[in-house]
Amino acid sequence: MTGAVDPVRAPDGPARVMARSLVLSARTAALSFLHPDNAAPFVSRIAIGTAPKGELIALLSGISLHSRALQIAPGAALLIGEVTTKGDPLTSPRLALQVTAQILARDDALHPARRAAWLVTHPKAALYIDFADFFFVRFQVTGGLLNGGFGRAYHIGPADIDLA
Repeated sequence: MTGAVDPVRAPDGPARVMARSLVLSARTAALSFLHPDNAAPFVSRIAIGTAPKGELIALLSGISLHSRALQIAPGAALLIGEVTTKGDPLTSPRLALQVTAQILARDDALHPARRAAWLVTHPKAALYIDFADFFFVRFQVTGGLLNGGFGRAYHIGPADIDLA
């Protein structure tokens, strides 16, 4: 079919605010990655948050399947947004992001600030955050799609959710 109109719009101010709000309020996300044993798509739920310098981060265990996968192939996707309890769940806002994962060293100068910020929003992580196999991963956004509800879909780029 030629001449088809893309139903997904360029982001406007309210769409950018919604995208940032979804990221800033998120405590979990679905992480899609390539399975390290067979390169087939796979998904996992992870805890997610932001660090003081505007980074989108996760605290992962080195023994998890998704950690091993991201070390081999850092390209991934995140789905952020919770389903509301009322109405049609498909009208709940959600943000699908294409990301590149970067594993962060514990001796990185920003590790103490990341750790402190993480514990504010994920206080139960105090039980394991300092275990030797846990580390932070930064997700660099390369693109995405915001679905703000029926008829409200927007292309999202890194600048649209700049958290710095």
